[in-house]
Amino acid sequence: MINIPPQIDHLWIDNDTLLAKVCAQASEKSVVALDTEFIRTRTFYPQLGLIQLYDGQTLSLIDPLSIQDFSPFIALLQAKNVLKVLHACSEDLEVFAHYFNQLPRPLIDTQVMADFMGFNSSTGFASLIEHYFSISLDKGASRTDWLARPLSETQLRYAGADVYYLLPLFSQMREALPTQWQSAVMQECDYLCEKCLRQPQPEQAYLTIGNAWRLQGERLLALKLLAQWRLTLAIEEDIAPNFIIRETALFNAAQAMIKQPSALVEFDVHPQTIRRYGKKIVQLIAQAHKAPAESHPPAIEQIATQASYKKHMKLLQQQLVELVPETITKERIASRKFLHQLIKWRWYNPEQDLPLPRLLQGWRQPFGEALLASYEIAMQHNAI
Repeated sequence: MINIPPQIDHLWIDNDTLLAKVCAQASEKSVVALDTEFIRTRTFYPQLGLIQLYDGQTLSLIDPLSIQDFSPFIALLQAKNVLKVLHACSEDLEVFAHYFNQLPRPLIDTQVMADFMGFNSSTGFASLIEHYFSISLDKGASRTDWLARPLSETQLRYAGADVYYLLPLFSQMREALPTQWQSAVMQECDYLCEKCLRQPQPEQAYLTIGNAWRLQGERLLALKLLAQWRLTLAIEEDIAPNFIIRETALFNAAQAMIKQPSALVEFDVHPQTIRRYGKKIVQLIAQAHKAPAESHPPAIEQIATQASYKKHMKLLQQQLVELVPETITKERIASRKFLHQLIKWRWYNPEQDLPLPRLLQGWRQPFGEALLASYEIAMQHNAI
């Protein structure tokens, strides 16, 4: 058991000189812990309020509202000799990418590690700390406005604890992580970075709108134009898309092919939204109405509505349970989304020449191939 002092002391870093000093010290370490606190309610991008850095010696709470020169911190993020440990880091990666145009590399995520160590997929950071160290973390400050100043001592202790306990947690988990999964953990962490770096594609935004598959022809084109406009505006003005207009209203407007902004009232659109965006919405729908048929997007294949889909999905889920080793969660091997990708790849790819689904890539490949083999056998015997 690692001895963890009960008192958490920290340095408040609010100028360039202090930042350069703590980053230089951290750059000499082999492992550091990182975390961020941010606000994301009405904005497209997260609003950074605090950065937590712990190098095993100094716990630094970095005030991004006061720092002017972040180059020492960016250099630390880039440092190949320093492993960065985070927990459930997907949103933190978005923060680093947006503010610093740099992800922490190399990195390892303790939540990913937990998935390969027999923990339930919903096990959080506090539960892991309780499990390994019998320490209950106070989460009372979790709803803090991290852009407010000054932050209270309670809030600072809460923020500091997330990295203070992260290093000893990582040390314990690294010793217990089965050797067979070490490469898989790093692959999953690399994938988190790869996914974070993907740029939004406004022209494809309509494909993420619920029930988009129900529309065809000019209505689907209208939805495509509306979704593209909404996402582009969200990025340009840093507004959460649903604070421009909710996607359900966008779908209903395209389905009805409305001709007047006032028609948006029927879809519970706020009058202020109608005044601000109503004319643009109607204009885009009119554009879709006038467009030639050859410009209409192809119909969206919705295989989940087909009669046999549920049987196919159930078969794969049952087979997955039989394949899962004791030290890994089945969700980490194959979420329902990954199984859906496998079915779709098999149904619409008879020549098997399309890009491989994730279940047939990397460390998942043996599991994906076993699932596919059982699927093919069931198909041959008309079991599904």
